[in-house]
Amino acid sequence: MNATVLLVDDDAAVREALGQTLELADHAVITAGSFVEAKDRITEGFEGVILSDVRMPGRDGFHLLAYAQQQDRDLPVILLTGEGDIPMAVRAMGAGAFGFLEKPCSVAELTAIVARALAARRLVMEHRALRAVRETGDPASRMIFGASKAAEEMRGRVRVAARAGADVLISGGPGSGMPKVAEVIHLSGARAKAPFEKRAASGLSREGLARVWEASRDGTLFLDEIGAASDDVQLALLDLMEQGGPVLIGGSTEDLAGRVAEGGFSADLFYRLEVCRVRIPTVDERPEDIPVLFSHYVAQAAEQAGVPAPVVSPDHMAGLMAQRWPGNARSLMSAAMRFVLGMPEDLAKTQDLGLAEQMAQVEKMLLAAALGRHNGKAVDAAKALKLPRKTFYDKLAKYGLKPEAFKRG
Repeated sequence: MNATVLLVDDDAAVREALGQTLELADHAVITAGSFVEAKDRITEGFEGVILSDVRMPGRDGFHLLAYAQQQDRDLPVILLTGEGDIPMAVRAMGAGAFGFLEKPCSVAELTAIVARALAARRLVMEHRALRAVRETGDPASRMIFGASKAAEEMRGRVRVAARAGADVLISGGPGSGMPKVAEVIHLSGARAKAPFEKRAASGLSREGLARVWEASRDGTLFLDEIGAASDDVQLALLDLMEQGGPVLIGGSTEDLAGRVAEGGFSADLFYRLEVCRVRIPTVDERPEDIPVLFSHYVAQAAEQAGVPAPVVSPDHMAGLMAQRWPGNARSLMSAAMRFVLGMPEDLAKTQDLGLAEQMAQVEKMLLAAALGRHNGKAVDAAKALKLPRKTFYDKLAKYGLKPEAFKRG
């Protein structure tokens, strides 16, 4: 049985007919003959949607709509209007109704709009539930998003790694968010109040390693793409680990076991890290998490851009869930930023972009958003992004952005 529909109509025959239609579509139906009868059902915690006639004795459908929005502005209300009553339909949409139907309506029209409303309500309720967990739970609950079994298993492995206090190997695809997972492990462990340092292993020298090792001595050091560390740095790491210091977390998108077998990576270092392993599932492995992830990234992007977060329609979300995401969380972030800035692209094109191209898109959008927020004032925008002025201007030139184009007069 799908989620509930609260059906409000003063005509008993219409109520019965619509109720039977909805039940045949596998919906649970609660019927009411008036606003007064329905009122106690209209709460913030109501997980269903409302289908109400407009013309009713006493409190009409518009009063019901206004009351529902007072209780929960995200509660979908579908209004039933008389045939050909276009002004009333326009008024309904202007007042915030999810949609409207003319009576008599076809079964297909009724079930389609109810299905869309229920899908929108489900997204809202799932997002609220996860937000409540994040606000009250441990770092793994607050910072690692998703309600799928794969996401929950990952949170479980993160907690185990944190409790163990041992060195960790994080594996995942490009753009999967390994630095964030490493930080969650740090925040969930006994060293949470000590320093957390992160560095790219590629290009790191023995001297640079010694400095960052000392800086994170009582805390945690995350080395991204540890497989790219030079042989010299790998040997230095083993020496430092013998002496004691921070918890070491290595991140890798490579098959390090294969590298070890080929002699391309230190077996000693690999087996020390592999004792405690956390694998980040790809976005394609858990499409049911896309609504939560994308909604979070949209809210984040809107805050960065200084604009209200736009509503994600169920149809748009369904399109996202139908796509492949080889760039994982990073590509979803890029799509969310484009969505917020009103530049949605063909999703099929987006999925073919490499990680570097997607990151470049995000960088360009952040630069544009900063210029927009500061009315084309490049100095202020650079300061807001914490970029040196020359670096900021170099990036503007790289992406062909002109500050004067963002001035609003």
